Amino acid sequence: MWRRIFAIVVKELRQLSRDRMTFGMIVIIPLVQLMLFGYAINTDARHLPAGLVNLSDSAYSRALVKAVEATQVVDFKQRYLSAAEAEAAITRGEVKAVLYLPADLDERLVRHPSFVGQQYLAQSYIAQPAGQWLVDGSDTVVASTILSLRQMPLDEVAGRALKTAIPSFEVVQYFNPEQRSVVNIVPGLLGVILTMTMVMFTSAAIVREREQGNMEFLITTPVRPLELMLGKIVPYVMVGFVQVTIILSAGHLLFDVPIRGGLDSIALAAMLFICASLTLGLVISTIAKTQLQSMQMTVFILLPSILLSGFMFPYEAMPIAAQWIAEALPATHFMRMSRAIVLRDAQVMDLQFDALWMIGFTCIGLLIASMRFSKRLD
Repeated sequence: MWRRIFAIVVKELRQLSRDRMTFGMIVIIPLVQLMLFGYAINTDARHLPAGLVNLSDSAYSRALVKAVEATQVVDFKQRYLSAAEAEAAITRGEVKAVLYLPADLDERLVRHPSFVGQQYLAQSYIAQPAGQWLVDGSDTVVASTILSLRQMPLDEVAGRALKTAIPSFEVVQYFNPEQRSVVNIVPGLLGVILTMTMVMFTSAAIVREREQGNMEFLITTPVRPLELMLGKIVPYVMVGFVQVTIILSAGHLLFDVPIRGGLDSIALAAMLFICASLTLGLVISTIAKTQLQSMQMTVFILLPSILLSGFMFPYEAMPIAAQWIAEALPATHFMRMSRAIVLRDAQVMDLQFDALWMIGFTCIGLLIASMRFSKRLD
C-alpha cells in the first residue's frame, strides 16, 4: 500500500514540476502577498495632495502654511483664488483637501487665545478659527487624517510658548459629513466585484474552447481573431451592467448610499471598466493552457486590484513603486471614477485621464489577445 501511495506522490510531483505556470504561482503568490502587505499597505496617510486658498498672503499666513506642511500630512500641490474653485477641484478629485485662509487672518490670529493667553475666555470671547479645511469626506481615512490638523499649534506661528485646546481650524466635510464607511465602500465594491467576475469569465474563454474540443471548429470557420475576441466579451458586458445595477440599487436601498452622479456618467464609466476587465481576461486566456491556470492568474490580478486600487487603503499612503503598479491596473482608474461620479457628482470629462487610460488599455489588450490567438492558429 505504501509503495502505491509513494508512486502516486512521485507522479503528482513530476506532473507539478512540468506545469511551470502552477509551479510559478506557488512561489509568486506568497511573495506578492508579502510585498503588498509589507510595503504597499499603509493606513497612516501622509503627503495627501492638497490645495491652498490664501486670501491673506501675510507673514502669519505663510508661517501657518509652513507649519501645516511640516506635519507631512499634506502637500500643497495647487493654489486657488476662491473657495468655489477649491470646491470644484475637490469634486474633480484633483486634491483631497483645501486649506482656506481668510483675508482677516492676521486679526483672527492676534485675537486668538493662543496669542494672548486664556484671559479672553474670561471675557466671554468666542475665538474665530484661523481658517477652514475643506475636505473630501467620501474617503473616511483621508477625512480622519485631516481632522487631526484641527489643533494646529498657533503659538508656534507667533513664536510664543502658550498652549490652548481651542481648535485652530474649522473642518468642513463634503459628500459624507457623517463619515459613514459604507458610503465609501459601496462605490468601491463596483470595481472589486466587476474585476473578480469579468476577468474570471473571459480568462477561461479560449482555454475552455480548447478543453472542450471546439478549437478545431473555430479554426475552420471564417471568424477572424479580432471578431472572436469581440464576440467573447459582448455578452459579458450586459452581465456587468446587471451587476452594476444590483450593487448600486442595493447600496442605496439598504445602506442609504447617495447616488449624486448622473446615470449616463455612471453607465459610461462602467462600460469603459467592464471592457477593460474583459479584455484583460482575454489576454490571460491566451496565455493560460488550462482553466486551472487561468483561475490562478485571475487571483494574481485580483489581489493587487483589491489592495492597491485605493479600495481598502489610501492610494496616497502607498510607496511610489506601489503607486506605479496600481496605475497599471484598470481597477485603480475605475475606483477614482466610480467614487467621483457616484459620491461627488463629477462628470466623465472631469476624469479624462482615467477614461482615456481605460480606452487605451482595452484597445491594446484586444490587439494583444488577437495577435496571440492568431499565432496559435499557425
